[in-house]
Amino acid sequence: MKIETRSIEYIPANERHGKAKGLFHVWFAANMHLTTLVTGALCVSFGLNLFWSVVAIIVGNLLGAIFMASHSAQGPKLGIPQMIQSRAQFGVIGAVIPLLLVIFMYLGFFASSGLLGAQVLSSTLDLDLTWSIIILNIITFIVTMIGHDLIHKMQKYLSWFFFIVFLIATIIIIQLPVPEGSWSPTHIDIPAFLLSVSVVATWQLSFAPYVADYSRYLPVDTPSAQTFWYTYAGAVLGTVWMMLLGVILATAIPGYLNNSGDHLAHQFGNFALIMFIAIFLGQLSINVFNLYGSFMSTVSTIEPFSKLKFTPKVRMFFVLGITIIGTLLTILGKGNFLSNFTNFILFISYFLIPWTAINLVDFYLLRHGEYSIKDIFDLNGKYGKVNMITTMTFVVSILAEIPFINTSLYMGPIAKALGGADLAWILGLAVPSFMYYGLMKRKLRLGETVEISINHSNDKTASN
Repeated sequence: MKIETRSIEYIPANERHGKAKGLFHVWFAANMHLTTLVTGALCVSFGLNLFWSVVAIIVGNLLGAIFMASHSAQGPKLGIPQMIQSRAQFGVIGAVIPLLLVIFMYLGFFASSGLLGAQVLSSTLDLDLTWSIIILNIITFIVTMIGHDLIHKMQKYLSWFFFIVFLIATIIIIQLPVPEGSWSPTHIDIPAFLLSVSVVATWQLSFAPYVADYSRYLPVDTPSAQTFWYTYAGAVLGTVWMMLLGVILATAIPGYLNNSGDHLAHQFGNFALIMFIAIFLGQLSINVFNLYGSFMSTVSTIEPFSKLKFTPKVRMFFVLGITIIGTLLTILGKGNFLSNFTNFILFISYFLIPWTAINLVDFYLLRHGEYSIKDIFDLNGKYGKVNMITTMTFVVSILAEIPFINTSLYMGPIAKALGGADLAWILGLAVPSFMYYGLMKRKLRLGETVEISINHSNDKTASN
């Protein structure tokens, strides 16, 4: 299989290939791993019983995946990676703001997912944890270097393997005894429920900055509805399945989250090795996504300031550098995983949600998918260097979220008054959607008026 030669540039029609249904395998397999399971289990650690944890997981995924899959539908239409398309909203230089935040997100997930995979490898082969981290990340580097087509093929085969293994796991896990009242709907902790929905929805939204990276090679005439629904179905089914297993295990096994991989594998008894392999491959799978996305975003950040040509050799240099940084972060952060992971997921949501609202409003409501790819790569193009409307909207949206934030590091005054309910994600969607739409619609209308006026003036001059 050939090494991918493209990076952030437009994918021409003669290189487009594949069908939208392949996206189901990509996003189903991308969620069938231990990190997803642990994220679902957090609902129990927040104080919900089994019944309300399940409700929070279903609601959060159904909502969050709408936005994630809407980004996926942009891929075939535009033929460019997700984050570079932000230049059309933020400006070519202004897009560096969300890009840097997204790179931070990728590295955080790379470290957290890598640690879980390395813990499994360490306990299975009796290896030092640091060496297990290094081995996992070397394999991740190799797959990422080969690129897009190998990732698609890997996800297709892994989706069937995960389906079989976790079907058996589900049959075993649902038979575990749980405390009395775990399935009772009579008592609900509203703040814990809202916090859980926020964390689960953020899980889906965390894919938004790179979901179009895996649909951009599809033919231009691929129906948007197919791209959306295959992505949505794969993401929701895979995530809900794993998160439900997570809440059952966390309810049935005291201290489950302290050693999630071992607890899961040991449910298989003498066949625990099969589950260890599935866990390892799952963490490898998602970390390839994190590394691939990190590379795309890093290139998108550097490209406006550099004339560097991204040859396969330069690509290898960047991917290797990001792998080394991610490996160091994993090694340094291995001592306090659960607390770091919870705070990390909540932290990124406060930045990701306003970005996703701005991007989708621009694509679907303002420009209706019509963009100039040439200008996206031009510092002096129609999208400008910095769009102050977008930048202001982004900053105001984040500020609006602060009073509603609930993390172990900081709780906003309104969240405190509501007993700890985290409603920041609702503000993060509503404020930028209305603010950006109103201000940008006016700017675009004025721009069209000026353009018509200039053309009319030119026509009069020509006739004279």
